[in-house]
Amino acid sequence: MQSNERLIKTLLKRLKTRYRKEMHTSLNHETPLQLLVATILSAQSQDTQVNKITGRMFRRFPDAKAFAEASPHELYPYIKTLGLYRGKAKNIVGAARMLSYEFNGVIPRSIEELTRLPGVGRKTANVVLSNAFGINQGIAIDTHCVTVSNRLGLVHTKDPEKIEGAIMRITPMGEWGNVSHLFIALGRDVCTARTKHCDRCVLNDICPSSYLKTVKVVK
Repeated sequence: MQSNERLIKTLLKRLKTRYRKEMHTSLNHETPLQLLVATILSAQSQDTQVNKITGRMFRRFPDAKAFAEASPHELYPYIKTLGLYRGKAKNIVGAARMLSYEFNGVIPRSIEELTRLPGVGRKTANVVLSNAFGINQGIAIDTHCVTVSNRLGLVHTKDPEKIEGAIMRITPMGEWGNVSHLFIALGRDVCTARTKHCDRCVLNDICPSSYLKTVKVVK
């Protein structure tokens, strides 16, 4: 087993002990469609901000047909507090129309099909597949994952797709959804982009970026 494979095994074990209750998306949803819409809205917005506005919107637009029959302008009053809301509204309506016309209103279960939808990239597709269907075809890489994976020395790039490929190669497929949630939890808690709180981190003795200078080699 290569060193990074040994390291990821240790990382996951420790992070699960600390953040097990956070091994799920924090976006409120009851259906796969709602998760898809919420994830599109979460781009450059915090999940807490998205959760404040989606409940009312989902009552007005309960399914793909309702979104497909709307104009983007009809979504503005519900989502105007979010950044890039005009583009997000256009993408949501466009995605709903494609879902209605090509997929009978049902969310597809593959990255290839999901990324055909307007506003849906690999990250959004991975979030939906993992959290709505328990399908691991990739790893959702957000800004926290970029920060954490680089500080842990698992990668040396800011490119999300390169990071995804590198983490997939060293992580068992059954853990792909978990590693995303756990890295996000760590990033939100103690390993933010602006500040490292190594004194409170469960990985501080094995992280090469720890300012405590007590890094151990994982065997």
